[in-house]
Amino acid sequence: MLDAGLLKPIDLSRLSNWGNVFGGLRDHHSIKDANGNVMMLPVDWGNSSIVYRTDLYEGEESWCMLFDERYEGRLASFNSESSVMIAGLCHDFGEDAFNMSDEMLAEIRPLVEQQARLVRFCWNDQTEIETAMVSGEIVAAYAWNSAVKSLLNQGIPVAYAVPKQGILNWLCGLSIMSTGGGDEELIYEFLDAWLDPEAGRFLIEEYGYGHSNSVSFEISDPEKVAELGFPSNPIEMLDNGIMFQPYDPQVLENMVNMFDEVKIGL
Repeated sequence: MLDAGLLKPIDLSRLSNWGNVFGGLRDHHSIKDANGNVMMLPVDWGNSSIVYRTDLYEGEESWCMLFDERYEGRLASFNSESSVMIAGLCHDFGEDAFNMSDEMLAEIRPLVEQQARLVRFCWNDQTEIETAMVSGEIVAAYAWNSAVKSLLNQGIPVAYAVPKQGILNWLCGLSIMSTGGGDEELIYEFLDAWLDPEAGRFLIEEYGYGHSNSVSFEISDPEKVAELGFPSNPIEMLDNGIMFQPYDPQVLENMVNMFDEVKIGL
């Protein structure tokens, strides 16, 4: 949308909560245009990683947990090309797992095939893994933060891995359309409300996601924050992880094709 000219710069002077946004998010390159204008208001952030039963899985926290032969039939992954990207992370490609060459994809194909053999299922809805993890049917699965929150609320002993290769991070936010005709005063009230510390506290405690306002973490229940796996300085999780990157269209097509081929046994 930015390249198409559909977004307009955000006037930060109209946001009372902007000053409390984590510095690492205020300055993140992904929210700005080439001239340094903020085009997306950073609001919520979180992770993609592996949720696992602490009473059933033994081993170090690594992306290779989903390729562990000891747990054949008790693992689950996402039903998408993400499984190919995860193989790249296990293979220590780091951020290059989002931009794999044909040679790199060929190198990790055996891992993708191995995972296809090991998983109990590939999930389409996260409730599938939550149900299977409650029963003990699976012991580890690729998941988002909200699954951890849901399982902990049910008293299930789980943890959210911080893989040695780096946890995956994502950042979402709000933008103003250049083609819109709404009341600008109301638009900025809405944006500032999303940045409000209380809105962030609710997001953290009820959904297990991070919020861009540092005060939101300060007023959240410290036990819940720690239980969800956030470090004492939450921004460290973003600084030390791997941010999702946009795929080159051809690379994405190659990954999708590989995933589909492996699934049907070609």
